[in-house]
Amino acid sequence: MSAGTSKNLDKAGIWITTLCAIHCLLLPVILPLLAMAGLAFIGEDALENTILGLSVVVGLWSLIGGARKHGKWHLLSLLLLGAVIYSQRDILGHWGEPIIILFGAGLIIYAHVSNLRLNRKLTFSTIAEEPAQN
Repeated sequence: MSAGTSKNLDKAGIWITTLCAIHCLLLPVILPLLAMAGLAFIGEDALENTILGLSVVVGLWSLIGGARKHGKWHLLSLLLLGAVIYSQRDILGHWGEPIIILFGAGLIIYAHVSNLRLNRKLTFSTIAEEPAQN
């Protein structure tokens, strides 16, 4: 996987996870409006789980590609732990849900940001090691 592809996947993973978290956090506020507009399906668990699943697939693709280069495989654990925590968002009830969502999404985003930084660091160190061409 090229550095550009990995970078784009990490950025996509960050955006997907952030949008998923925003969606879940704002849903209780906007659900009545969505129902009036005929968009109540946006509040369904199936859609939330699909978005979370997409986030995990993009994350796995990106982090595996990055780990093959920089060797930091523990980032996959952070991604998967974040996804498991996020998927249990209802376990503490209505008041605990935002905390769980933020913690799970935070782990996923942290894994992507770390992968971006490690890939960037690896790219810059590779460029610095290349001999100057005359």
